[in-house]
Amino acid sequence: MELLLPGLGLLFWTLIAFVVVFFLLKAFAWKPILSSLKERETGIADAIATADKVRSEMAALKNENEAMMNQAREERAVMIKEAKEQAAKMISEAKDKAKAEYDRIVADAQVAITQQKNAALADVKNQVGALVIEVSEKVLRRELSNKAEQEKYINDLAEVVKLN
Repeated sequence: MELLLPGLGLLFWTLIAFVVVFFLLKAFAWKPILSSLKERETGIADAIATADKVRSEMAALKNENEAMMNQAREERAVMIKEAKEQAAKMISEAKDKAKAEYDRIVADAQVAITQQKNAALADVKNQVGALVIEVSEKVLRRELSNKAEQEKYINDLAEVVKLN
């Protein structure tokens, strides 16, 4: 059992060594150790605060970015809608112009056709009138006493004259 219990002298010198080491550590090492621990604690707290601040700034930037993206999407949708409306309007105007031009061309063509028809009818009437006058003149110049001969002469003249 003596091995388990320390001697009184050993205890005394161990206690003295402990007290000397304790006072030496307290005088020279305790303050630098505590100050470095305090600095480290402050540094860690600052780093945590900075990380929280950066995290909140990142969240704010993310929200702002999302808002800008939504606004850009809305503007894009508005621009696409306006472009489609403008294209539809241009197509409609082009169709209206084409229809108006078509109607004008058709009306001009109808007027030209009517004028040409009237001119052709007037020309035919003039030719028929001239032929009638010529035939009448020839009939009157030739005084025939017989009616049968007059009819025969008129038929012969009608065959000779060709209408265009």
